[in-house]
This record gives sequence, structure tokens and C-alpha cells, in this order.
Amino acid sequence: MQKKSKYEIDMVNGPILPRLLAFTVPLMLSSILQLLFNAADIIVVGRWAGDNALAAVGSNASLINLLTNFFLGLSIGANVLTAHYTGAKNDEQAGKTVHTAMLLSFYSGILLTIIGIFGAKQILIWMKTPAEVLPLAVTYLRIYFIGMTATMIYNFGSAILRAIGDTKRPLYYLSAAGVVNVILNLIFVIAFKMSVAGVGIATVISQCISAVLILRCLMKESGSIHLELSKLHIDKEIFGRILRIGLPASFQGIIFAVSNVIIQASVNSFGKTVVAGNSAAANIEGFVYVAMNAFHQGTISFTSQNMGAAKYKRINKILLEAEICVIVVGSVLGNLAASFGDSLLGFYTKSSIVKAAGMRRLGVISRTYALCGMMDVMVGSLRGLGYAVLPTIVSLIGACGLRLIWIFTFFKTEQFHTLNSLYATYPISWVVTTMAHIVCFIIVRRKIKIKYGS
Repeated sequence: MQKKSKYEIDMVNGPILPRLLAFTVPLMLSSILQLLFNAADIIVVGRWAGDNALAAVGSNASLINLLTNFFLGLSIGANVLTAHYTGAKNDEQAGKTVHTAMLLSFYSGILLTIIGIFGAKQILIWMKTPAEVLPLAVTYLRIYFIGMTATMIYNFGSAILRAIGDTKRPLYYLSAAGVVNVILNLIFVIAFKMSVAGVGIATVISQCISAVLILRCLMKESGSIHLELSKLHIDKEIFGRILRIGLPASFQGIIFAVSNVIIQASVNSFGKTVVAGNSAAANIEGFVYVAMNAFHQGTISFTSQNMGAAKYKRINKILLEAEICVIVVGSVLGNLAASFGDSLLGFYTKSSIVKAAGMRRLGVISRTYALCGMMDVMVGSLRGLGYAVLPTIVSLIGACGLRLIWIFTFFKTEQFHTLNSLYATYPISWVVTTMAHIVCFIIVRRKIKIKYGS
């Protein structure tokens, strides 16, 4: 297949590092902009609507992830499959994947909207959301999920573009939507005094803008990922393959989100001041995470294309260079976030006690965040190789399992019932899980070498 777009990256020939960086840097910036949607919400309400509004918006993050991770996991399936067919120069199957995935994104968004609107209050009650925060949290969550169809369309569309190495156009689209989001946040909250409802509406509008732009992009494409609305349908064979790759990622995302929701519920038990500080700190850490996650996504796409092109010898080098990059990025950004945490938290709140609570989280999690990046890159390599279930099982046992065991045993004792004890479960679980993934990768590569001779 000849290159159809100037935005594509040749992942199967030439040096890996410059191409990996060309892929990851725009994706990193795109992810940061997407995170800024929620950051803008939190900063604006924290500064101009008070700590209750800050806690209401921030405490929804883990729940939103829980409800969306299942379907975003399926987008990974679409990404891997499209990249594989692109590497194998199979335009027909790539086209079927695009149309199946985009229709799936629409159905996913509709379902999430229904769940979010009707289940918001009860779920937040189960999470032990403080009573003084609950009404505002319910309002924000319901409005946020009105825009979930647009969110799914954008994320699935971006996954398809990543499969051909295009991470630049999603960056452009999110830049436009992000500017709109920030402007509307300020107008709705400061001028119209709409509090959490205002930031929710602003976010929905910005999500719709990014979705329209990504659809327009795919419809104007002339290559294998060209989208025609009249051809949207669910191809049973392709759908099955997306599920085989994406479902394990979906369930992993759900279980991780469940463990985070349980941890959030544990944090909620310390009161609204800690909830607000934890929310602001977690949002800061989110910027470090998405920067590292770009290498996870890059590893998936590069490995998938090279598997499709039968370039097996490049796979080890892809993993090694991605790991080096993620260690550097995670270590530098994570420690910078912790070192300048007090100033950064000042963007979210004026309260010194809220900032102090946030610093406790940054001091433990942010400084060790590179470990999480290492773990995710290992997962990305295994998924790109076509092993979707194996990394899911390892991650669930190594990461989620350890955290939940700690929370339901030691954390319940008086001696270990502290925030630092709760936060320490993260780096411990990252180390254990990363080591297990390394063992799995070695075993998988040996199988591939035996089967294909390289």
C-alpha cells in the first residue's frame, strides 16, 4: 500500500527512535489537551465556585474512568487491528475495521449516556461521596455524560488515525476544542455563576467539536481508513476480532477503575478537605501519566504494524527504546510535579490545608510514576504482539489484586489506616506487575521465534 497521507509514519522501515518520537510527541500533547478539559473544569470551579464544587468535579474522575474504560478498551482493539492490516497492506480489511469501529463508538456513547444520567446519584452514594458534595457531583456527572457519544467518536477515530501513525491531526482538533472549553468555562462560571453545571456544559460542547472534526477528517481520507457514513455497519468477523483484542483491555480498564473507585472511597472517608486535595493532586499527576501513556500507545501501533509486516526482529528494539523514553519522561515530569507541587496546587485552590493534602499524594505517587509507565509499555508490546489476555490477567493480579488486598486487610487496621499507607500501594503494585510482564514478554518472544524463525 502506498502512503496515502502526509501525516502517516513508516513504522516498519528505518530507525525506530525518531519515528517513535514523531508519533508520541503529538499524541502526548493531544492527551495533555484532553486532560486540560477536566483540569480547566477543576481549576475554574476551585478558584471561583469553592472547595465543595472542586471536590464535586474532581471526585468524579475515577467514576468517569470506570464507566468509559470498557469501551475505550475496545478502541485499542480497533487500533491494533487497523495497524496490523495496514502493515500487511490489506486495505479491504482495514476499511471494514474503520466502519465497524466507528459505528461501535456511536452505540457505546449512547449506552454510556443512559448509564451516566440514570445511575449517577446511586453510584456516587455507593462511593461514599460526602453529603455536602453529592448534589453538585450528580449535576456535573449527568451533564458530562450527555456528551459521551462525542467522546467515544473522538477516541475511536483517534485510535484509527494512530494506527497509520497520524497523531498530529487529533492534536490540531483538540487544540481548537480546548480553546473553546476554557473560554466557555470562564464565561459560564464567572459571568453566569453556573458553577459545576457551567463547566459540564462547556466540556460537552468542546467534546462535540472534537468529534465533528475527527469525523470530517476520516471522511476526507482517501486511503485505507477512508470513512463513508453510508457504509457504516458492524462486520461480524471484524467485530469479533476487535472484541478478542479489545475486551481483555476493556476488562483490565474496568478492574483498574474499580480499584481506583475503591481507593477513592477510602480517600473520601478522610473528609472533603482530603478529597479536594487528592483530586487536585491526581489531576496534576494525570499530565505525567498521559505523557508516559503516549509511549504505551506508540508501542502498540509500532509493534502491531511490524507484526503485520512480518518484521519480527524490530519488536525487541521497539520495546527497549520505548522503555528508555518512558523512564526518562516519567522520572523527570513526576519529580518536577512533586517538587513544584505547592505552586501547581495553587492553580486549583487557595486553601493551604487542601494543598497540604494534595502534597501528601504527590510525594508518594508522582515521584515513582515512571514505574507505571514501564508497566504500561510492557502491556503495549504484548498487546501489539496479539496477546491481549495474558497482560490483562497479569495486570489484574499484580496491580489491582495487590491494591484491593491491602485496602481490605492492612488498611483497615489502625496502624496502617493512613493516606501514605493507601498511596504506597501504587508503586508497590507497579514494581511487581512490571517484573511479571517482563517474564511474559520473554516467553511470548520465544514462541514467535519458534513459529516464525525470528
